[in-house]
Amino acid sequence: MFTSVLMIEKALTSADVEFVTTLHGDEAVAFHVLLQPRGDQADRLLRAVDDLALGELDEAARERETPEGEEAREPGQRALEVSLQALHGAGNEAQGRLIEAHPLDALKSLVDEVEADEVIVLTDPHYVEEFFHRDWASRARHKVGVPVLKLFSHSKA
Repeated sequence: MFTSVLMIEKALTSADVEFVTTLHGDEAVAFHVLLQPRGDQADRLLRAVDDLALGELDEAARERETPEGEEAREPGQRALEVSLQALHGAGNEAQGRLIEAHPLDALKSLVDEVEADEVIVLTDPHYVEEFFHRDWASRARHKVGVPVLKLFSHSKA
């Protein structure tokens, strides 16, 4: 069985599930999902800049309303559960956990623990971080020792 570590930042949509579950054709895949609830004030600023770059002025204005830190834990847990149910519903093995801190350290530990064949980073575009190669996928490529595939979410969750 092929083992993928799937790093996400929000609940998977049905399009996302179809996308990641069909990447390897008919080969059985076990997913180990990591989800990090929203971060801190610096993350909020970067998200607002990304929203502006995408022309989503309303989204940029609403960034202050998005729960962060401890307030983001419960919605993050629900998003993880929804994602795991969707992967199970598509006929795949899946388990997951929230990332408390240091997402790349958690990713590296999980890759080693489950002897993953690949990492899939599935996020919305983050243009500022990508430009400076500070996004999860760019940084993970130098840390995890397995191929890292970067995909963009198909639609809003």
